[in-house]
Amino acid sequence: MKKPTSTKSSGNVFADLGLPNADEHLIKAEIVLGIAARIKSKGLTQAQASKLIGLAQPDVSKLLRGQFGGYSYERLFGFLVALGERVKIEVSDAKTKKQARVELEMS
Repeated sequence: MKKPTSTKSSGNVFADLGLPNADEHLIKAEIVLGIAARIKSKGLTQAQASKLIGLAQPDVSKLLRGQFGGYSYERLFGFLVALGERVKIEVSDAKTKKQARVELEMS
């Protein structure tokens, strides 16, 4: 029997899978996880959340299951605002080109 092998993750599953725009997918996934956490912490059903964020309930279900490819950052941030969250975007200098990147910090 062959011994199973593993490969160390880069920290971005989308990059590990070789998907284009992997960094964008990772950030959007993190935003969607934040949306899901806010919905859960507020005790909202998907139907209640759909009314707040302006999506049909089946679309909320798809979003929460990871089908977020068609959503812009702006729209996802809008969902957070509709859920009563504050969204702050900060741009700062990167000391080197290697340090230049998009990061998401959610509290």
